[in-house]
Amino acid sequence: MRLIASDIDGTILGHDGKISSRTLEAFQAAAEAGIGIVFVTGRPPRWLDPIREQVGHTGTVICSNGAVTYSLESESVVASHLLPWETVSHVRDIISGLAPEPRFALESLDGFHVEPGFLGAEQPPSLAGLEPEQLTPAMAGGGIIKMLAVLHTGNADDFLDLVRPKVGGLISVTHSAPTLALLEMGPLGVNKAVTLAEYAASKGIAAADVVAFGDMPNDIEMLGWAGAGYAMASGHPDALAAAALTAPRFEDDGVAQVIEARLAALRLA
Repeated sequence: MRLIASDIDGTILGHDGKISSRTLEAFQAAAEAGIGIVFVTGRPPRWLDPIREQVGHTGTVICSNGAVTYSLESESVVASHLLPWETVSHVRDIISGLAPEPRFALESLDGFHVEPGFLGAEQPPSLAGLEPEQLTPAMAGGGIIKMLAVLHTGNADDFLDLVRPKVGGLISVTHSAPTLALLEMGPLGVNKAVTLAEYAASKGIAAADVVAFGDMPNDIEMLGWAGAGYAMASGHPDALAAAALTAPRFEDDGVAQVIEARLAALRLA
């Protein structure tokens, strides 16, 4: 074990925005043992405060399902994969013909843009004050890193099953929302595993030496690539089916339990 790659939401971070003290101590122990730590998330760079403030992480975070590699130390984008407007527009047209009243948003390197109706009746506190706007080609100038589509009825699994066969050759499509029919789409061929593999290679670390944790469909490729890919027992059935290993539930500090056991095994080796 030379590198730990962990998802954030539902894996180490709860709905209350907190990371448990046991998990924080496990990451600290791993770092003190000389093991690298990288967080791999669907979150954009603007939404990394829990990692910065609670973990004290100042290294690399792979964001937006692999579309962005971000340095917390310099607060800057190290690398990015972008979506051209032509792809965004084409995919939007296809989805609009498949589902009733989908609403769209774009995550770019310079902001978050939502069209009217995307937020729904209950606006999340994290988006308080965000003004809806028309999505235009000019937004591509800011570097589009993620496209989102939401239905305010149904669930994400059914929405994904409907959309993926029609747009999978144009764009990467996945989801990580447990209770909302929200799809996350990025550059074709880009996912958490692709960018994590690039990052590990830059450090001279092979897949066999990477321990990864995740809980949702957007983690599937990463869990399959890592030498030890753990799906959380509390995670999505598709993530559990795809992973070779299972960590205890998030509520039981599953990531911490695995890290503690692996560090103990290293000390005995």
